[in-house]
Amino acid sequence: MMSRLLACLLVAWHVAAVGAEVVRFPKPESEGDRRENYAFQLLQLALSKTGTEYRIQTAQVAMNQDRGVLEIEAGRTVDVAPLPFSAEREARLLPIRIPLYKGAMGWRIGLIRKGDQELLARVNTLRDLKGVRLAQGPDWPDTKILQANGISVITTPTYEGLFKMLEAKRFDYFPRDPMEIWDEQANHADTLVVEPHLALHYYQDAYFMVNRKNTRLAQAIRDGLERAIRDGSFDKLFQQNFGEQIRKAHLETRTVIELQNPWLTPETPANRPELWYDFRRGR
Repeated sequence: MMSRLLACLLVAWHVAAVGAEVVRFPKPESEGDRRENYAFQLLQLALSKTGTEYRIQTAQVAMNQDRGVLEIEAGRTVDVAPLPFSAEREARLLPIRIPLYKGAMGWRIGLIRKGDQELLARVNTLRDLKGVRLAQGPDWPDTKILQANGISVITTPTYEGLFKMLEAKRFDYFPRDPMEIWDEQANHADTLVVEPHLALHYYQDAYFMVNRKNTRLAQAIRDGLERAIRDGSFDKLFQQNFGEQIRKAHLETRTVIELQNPWLTPETPANRPELWYDFRRGR
């Protein structure tokens, strides 16, 4: 009897899995790259609240942000990706305008080489910062934001290449958001440390984005995220993933350099305070 019940459950599970609607998500750029784990979990959470069964499938080929945009736009190997927003991307794709990281992507603290703390300890203003060698990925919106504020930015095409260049003294300060920097530092603990004095701040985050014709998926994600906001599960997932890391960054005690983001669109939901977290006050 028990074996027959188990067999029936397995058959039911198989039918359900086969019948689930597949949603394709980008593969990380490199082995050990955990930057999109939270976004994957958040997408699962949102789609679980829609009443339709979805199965999220990771793409076969690793890709950077620009490749992800191209794949979604062409309707090829990716259906949805968590992408830092920009006017260009929002024009090419269909954004679900709910900030996935509650504004945390607009806060930057830096990775530096061990022994270089004194170099950044003297930086207190934008003018000071312009004398420091920074680097970012060439396809990151942050690169354009920094450049728009008069900061020279060194770029390299691969994520892992940035750490190698920092270690090789090709630049001196690698701005990272407080959610990802601790894992990155742990992966390079022999050579790199988190700079303790400085923080950069600008208005920036990421949205889930889909093909402009895929309005059904966009609506499902939007509805699911709104439900997660109302029932508190969005906040709970964010805190589970990043609460400790953000507290550890001590943003409230750092010297903050405010930068402008000229690439924001008028549709950015600045009038919805429940979507943004006050990182200076911890709420």
